[in-house]
Amino acid sequence: MKLLLTSAGVKNASINDALVGLLGKPIAESSALVIPTAAYGHPLKPGVAWRFISGQESRTPMCELGWKTLGVLELTALPSIPEEQWVTLVAATDVLLVGGGDALYLCHWMQQSGLADLLPSLNDTVYMGLSAGSMVMTPRIGEDFVYWRPPAGGDATLGFVDFSIFPHVDHEDLPDNTMANAERWAAEIAGPAYAIDDETAIQVTDGVVEVVSEGHWKLLTP
Repeated sequence: MKLLLTSAGVKNASINDALVGLLGKPIAESSALVIPTAAYGHPLKPGVAWRFISGQESRTPMCELGWKTLGVLELTALPSIPEEQWVTLVAATDVLLVGGGDALYLCHWMQQSGLADLLPSLNDTVYMGLSAGSMVMTPRIGEDFVYWRPPAGGDATLGFVDFSIFPHVDHEDLPDNTMANAERWAAEIAGPAYAIDDETAIQVTDGVVEVVSEGHWKLLTP
């Protein structure tokens, strides 16, 4: 599985080029599945799932990039349908577009649906996360980002990568998302972490981490 972990989607040409490079072909020749599940768990995200799916969330461009095909994979529905109805579809899809919202809610449903178990077998698939969709792949998100709490508590996420992510640094609508607060958050995480703005993404291929940015970011270490 190839990862492109963004703060706000395909915000610039560098992130677009990274996505095309991971796909190995143009976006117009690639199939995508949208996962909007994280939006339902976040208290500040009413209506964002529809805007994201319909390609009307211009601040976080992902679905409106001109995909050959675009479908929806709603994780909360998967436990109620036979696996063969969705596993084959996922395996044949070029990219998973995983939207933002609540990372712990998304983590819970990735595990409950079986998608988390399937992901490691998807060697040729690109996983593209947006905000919480990126954070869910890390080991922890930190208490600052906990809204919905899982039954077992805590702030642990899937741990597909060995670093955490603080997104939306210095966003004009998020006054608490400063670099100073990111550094405080990272000290509590007690592991390597990236603080990234909306013009930045982190690419992970075969375990190799590369920062793709036309903005600003910082690697925060314990």
